[in-house]
Amino acid sequence: MTFGKKVAVERKKKGYSQEELAKKVGTISVTIGRYERDEIKPSIDIASKLADALEVSLDYLTGKTDIEMDKDIKKRILEVFKFNDEDRASLYSVIDAFIAKRKIQSIL
Repeated sequence: MTFGKKVAVERKKKGYSQEELAKKVGTISVTIGRYERDEIKPSIDIASKLADALEVSLDYLTGKTDIEMDKDIKKRILEVFKFNDEDRASLYSVIDAFIAKRKIQSIL
């Protein structure tokens, strides 16, 4: 899915009109429509504001990832960055164990 299509889908999920989204990012509704139709690409500043307004990552909007994390996961990940090295390594070990378990279960 293109940048513009993702913006349109996420805007509609939020229940925003093009005009409402435009106000949130500091542009006009005609420009939002042009982004959504992939006629033009926003500046990095506006793209970042779009991601923030839509509560998605810029990576998701630009196609770097197809997975969009919800706000709860994002909050947790940001908290992990505050952990000391030892606690972070312990958490990674637990996560790795769950991932390994899931992979084994999918084989059986």
